[in-house]
Amino acid sequence: MPAYWCRTSTARPIPGRAVHLVGTGLAALPRLRHIGDMLKFLPILLIVGYGLLMYQFSVWRTKRELDAQSTPLRDRPLKALTDRMARALDLPEIPVHVYEIAPVNGLAAPDGRIFITRGFLDRYRRGQVTAEELASVIAHELGHVALGHTRKRMIDFSGQNAVRVVLAGVLNRILPGIGALIASGLVSLLAAGLSRSDEYAADEYAAALLTRAGIGTAPQKSLFAKLDRITGHGGGAPVWLASHPATTDRIRAIEALEARWLGGGTNR
Repeated sequence: MPAYWCRTSTARPIPGRAVHLVGTGLAALPRLRHIGDMLKFLPILLIVGYGLLMYQFSVWRTKRELDAQSTPLRDRPLKALTDRMARALDLPEIPVHVYEIAPVNGLAAPDGRIFITRGFLDRYRRGQVTAEELASVIAHELGHVALGHTRKRMIDFSGQNAVRVVLAGVLNRILPGIGALIASGLVSLLAAGLSRSDEYAADEYAAALLTRAGIGTAPQKSLFAKLDRITGHGGGAPVWLASHPATTDRIRAIEALEARWLGGGTNR
């Protein structure tokens, strides 16, 4: 047998330091694998961080825009009605601002301020909307503030897009090419459902406040009856895609609420 087949029997033992280094390296392998697993999630963490930054930027931008394009509401009939609601809430007053844009809308800012658009106020000036009906819009927006919806609404500006990007990044790994489309559809459906739920809750808050203030829910329901006409949003998206419930459904929900209060019926 050639001599080199017997070299193993005469090889020198591995020095103790070398054994230690090899053992240390082997022990570190699980830790390295753990770091590698963490790095797989780095793109998702970066996207989430980006979403949070965009959320903060949107809050700042929205506040800046509202400050630059709004003025305090000064109208005696409306002030009398908001004062009645303020007393019902044990507040000194309810400041309302006019957002100088044409669309008919009301909104609550993330900092809790209430706004009525110039377009809505113009309808009131022309007699298309009564002071009590406009007060019901203010009560509705107060509901969003009181129920904590105002900060969640910022998702409409930035957070929703961030969630869409994160979800698309995940789904694209599983379904390349169509993951982004699925993510967009899922986020839109989820956001619409959450928004409709918030609208119903704010309607209920407004109905209770208007009743307690002695204004009643009649202006709230009459405004809903004419809302599609004065906003020009007849028809629109399917209910399951719309961010607001159908006006007829909102009226029925208020009537069911009144029936529960009177003890004469159940929610339907």
